[in-house]
Amino acid sequence: MSQLSLLIELQTVHDNLHVIQRDLSAFPPDLAALDSELKMLAKKLEETGRALVSSRTQQASLATNLAAAQKQEDLSKAAVKETKQKTQFTLAIRELDDRQRQKASIARPLKDVETRIEALERAEVEMRARQAEAQRQFDELRAVFLSEHENQVEAERRLQARRAEIAVEVDPAVLVKFDRLLQQRQGRAVVSVDKGSCGGCRTRLRTPFLAQLREEKNLYCESCQRILYDPAQLP
Repeated sequence: MSQLSLLIELQTVHDNLHVIQRDLSAFPPDLAALDSELKMLAKKLEETGRALVSSRTQQASLATNLAAAQKQEDLSKAAVKETKQKTQFTLAIRELDDRQRQKASIARPLKDVETRIEALERAEVEMRARQAEAQRQFDELRAVFLSEHENQVEAERRLQARRAEIAVEVDPAVLVKFDRLLQQRQGRAVVSVDKGSCGGCRTRLRTPFLAQLREEKNLYCESCQRILYDPAQLP
C-alpha cells in the first residue's frame, strides 16, 4: 500500500475513533456528575498541593529565623544576668526587649503558617477520601455504561489496533507531521482537493501546484500545511 493510501486510511481511522470516543464520553447524568466532580477534585488537590509546598517553604524559612532570634534572645538574657553596672544593665534590658519583640514578630506569622498548613492537610485528606469514593462509584457506573455499548467498545479496540498497524508502515517523519497536524488542524491532517481548493482551509490552489500534485500524488497545502491529495489521481 502506498504512503498516500496509508495516510488516507489513517485519517479515516482517526475520524471514526473520534466519533466513537465522543459517543463513549457522552455519559448519562449520574456518570457525568461524577466525572465533573472527579475533575474538580483533581484541580483542587493540585491547587492544595501547591499551597502546601509554598506554606511549608515559608514555614521552614520562618522556623530558621525563629531559631536564630531565640539564640539572640538567650544571649541577651545571659548578658542581663552578668551585667552589674546600672547603666549597662539598662542597656542590656533594652536589648533583651528588642530581641523578644523580634522573636515575637517571627513567632506570630510562623504560628499562622502552621495553622494554615494544618487546615490544608485536613482538606487534602478529606478530598482524597472523597476522590477515592467518587472514583469507585464512577468506575462501577462506567463499567455498566460500557457494557451497554459493547459494539462501540469493540469497534474502538479494532480501530486502535489498525491505527497501530498503519503507524508502523508510515514513514516516521511523515507520521510525526501527521500527528502534529491532527493537533493543530482540528483533527484533519489529510484532505482532498475540492474543485481546485484545499478541502481543509478552502484556499484556492495555484495551477502549478495542482500540476505538481498530479505528479507527486500528495503535497502539503501552501496555506494550512495539511496533507493534500487529488481524489481523481487515486487508483
